[in-house]
Amino acid sequence: MSHTGSENVMESPATPASPSAHVESLPLPFEQPPKLKGCRGLLLKGLQRMSSSPSLAKMGRMPSSAYRSGGKGSMSCVSLSSSATSGSHSYSNSYSSQSSAGFSTAPTSAVSTPGPDSQFFDPRARIRIVGNDSNGNASNTPTSIALPADLRLGLKESQLPSTPEVSEATGDYFSRPMVRFKPRRRRENFNFWGELPYEIKVQILRFLRPKEIVKCSAVSKSWHKLCFDGQLWISVDTEDYYQSIPSESLVKIMTAAGPFVKDLNLRGCAQMREKWGSEGQKISDACRNLEYFSLEGCRIDKHSIHYFLLRNPRLVYINVSSLPKVALNNQALKIIAQGCQQLEQLNVSWCEGIDTQGLQKVVQACSKLKELRAVEVRGFDNKDFLQSLFIRNNLERLVAGQCNDLYDDSLEILMQGIDPEIDPLTERALVPPRKFLHLDFSGCRSLTDKGIQCLAHHVPYLCGLQLSHCSDLTDHALTGLFETTPHLSHLDLEELEHLSNATLVNLSKSPCAPTIQHLNISYCESLGDTGMLAVLKSCPEMRSLTLDNTRISDLVLTEAAAQLRARDRWDPSQLPRMSLCLIVYDCQNVTWTGVREILSRNAEPQRGRIIVLKCFYGYQDTVNEHTKRVLRGDAAAAKRLERKWADYMVANEEAGAGGANARRRRRRLREAQTVHADEEGVQRGGRRRARTGGCHVM
Repeated sequence: MSHTGSENVMESPATPASPSAHVESLPLPFEQPPKLKGCRGLLLKGLQRMSSSPSLAKMGRMPSSAYRSGGKGSMSCVSLSSSATSGSHSYSNSYSSQSSAGFSTAPTSAVSTPGPDSQFFDPRARIRIVGNDSNGNASNTPTSIALPADLRLGLKESQLPSTPEVSEATGDYFSRPMVRFKPRRRRENFNFWGELPYEIKVQILRFLRPKEIVKCSAVSKSWHKLCFDGQLWISVDTEDYYQSIPSESLVKIMTAAGPFVKDLNLRGCAQMREKWGSEGQKISDACRNLEYFSLEGCRIDKHSIHYFLLRNPRLVYINVSSLPKVALNNQALKIIAQGCQQLEQLNVSWCEGIDTQGLQKVVQACSKLKELRAVEVRGFDNKDFLQSLFIRNNLERLVAGQCNDLYDDSLEILMQGIDPEIDPLTERALVPPRKFLHLDFSGCRSLTDKGIQCLAHHVPYLCGLQLSHCSDLTDHALTGLFETTPHLSHLDLEELEHLSNATLVNLSKSPCAPTIQHLNISYCESLGDTGMLAVLKSCPEMRSLTLDNTRISDLVLTEAAAQLRARDRWDPSQLPRMSLCLIVYDCQNVTWTGVREILSRNAEPQRGRIIVLKCFYGYQDTVNEHTKRVLRGDAAAAKRLERKWADYMVANEEAGAGGANARRRRRRLREAQTVHADEEGVQRGGRRRARTGGCHVM
């Protein structure tokens, strides 16, 4: 379209005619005036906010067609080739007015667009039309012009001060010069271990076992110093390596790390016998912060023990069991009573030089004592000692097994004291309840029903009770005890020959039935299916059942599998886990049929808990292999093993029967035995023929 400059200005149909003819005769300001401060910037910012779409009020509008992505900023919001009528003037929101020289801008309905009378619009501003030459004719040049460099950024960015930091932040990343860093030269003769901080070296050595640390000490002098640093030996427990570590290394560890050692366990260190005489005082002087001290089974002199006890007043745990009479006596207990006021656990089992007179001093002086282990200690018929235990009432665990001088009267004083007040209605002693949680009277053959009945109503917090090998006990001893111990979880009644199924029936009906987890009735030859079936149905938390040498049959095994299946909760994200350990050694009425029932239930799909079975040694290899396959999630292989083992057992029974076709039955037995041995992966003896069909080479 080639027209003159006056013809380029056309009347817009939507814009009313100008009321003044003088406006039409004004010349167009084609020349660019000098840069105006403030006005031009405000005008261009106002134009920059406008859009090329028909409406600014609509969200997500399309960009202007004159805008090229990635190019320079342009005034794409202004249509420089619009057809407006010459001299047209509009006071609407579109800039088709005299001040814009008749060139209308993109129409908009936004109320925020400034009009000609706006305070942000300068009517004296002149605009050079890009697209016409000097004669007013149209040219082929682009109809848009780039924005000035100071206006290409946003409003806030354009107002930033011109500083090197701002220029670097706002500049083009790819136009920056590449900075080359000088490569760091590798250090010659760099010793990584030598440059490490000392604390990191100590922390690394803590991941090693004590025996390995002792071996590392022979590398060099620096390693020797590092390996015997006291921070590595806060706990010295020689239970796993006491037979292989030399006495010199033990002495060096205890003397070098003495102030740091808090747990010293020298159990079984017989090689220290000669060192105690020469280095005993030196070791005891170094180890002054002990809290846990164990000399079980050591060969040590009494002077070294006394040194240790005198220099460690913060001892909480002391284990001096199995020490000979020449090493430990009541004098050591007197030192404990005078210096170790924080003592909580004391173990003097199997010490020939100890009796209850020395223990009485410890009980009276150590108010925090909670656990006392005194197996085969003499003097439990001492009424003063028992009265001291009754008055203190702070013991939670008392282990007095194999004490032949523990009688019914002794147990009565321990529970009720001497001359207690008796309730005339219930005929029970009015004494505070005892705090015992675990009582062990195993092997106390002097106890009878009268002594055990004294425990009823006096030990409401009891969780564990061991009465094995108390041969004189009957059903009457335990009836009242079960009813008054609702927290009982461990019960050991091994080799009580006079017990009957009535005891198990009473246990299943007692308040402690839901909490029972471990039950041992081994060698109770009068107990059978009647009592055990009731226990299995009433004790859902059972974890361990020891039933060897009893009269139980396959019914107990079947019921155990059924109860576990009914209470099982299957989790598809986890493998099966062991839930119940069932020990049925030497039970004459348990056959392979009951064992197969356990194996079959364990291999069922969607099982979360299984039974671990200990049975007749002829079946145990198959049971162990079956359990391994179930625990690793291979139920198909476990079922295959169980089926082939059952075929072998059936063939074995058929081969033992008399009558015709005995030879065929024996051959069938051998075939079943071979198939079962191949599946189990165990060779059962004898030379097996090759069944490969020939030589692989030929």
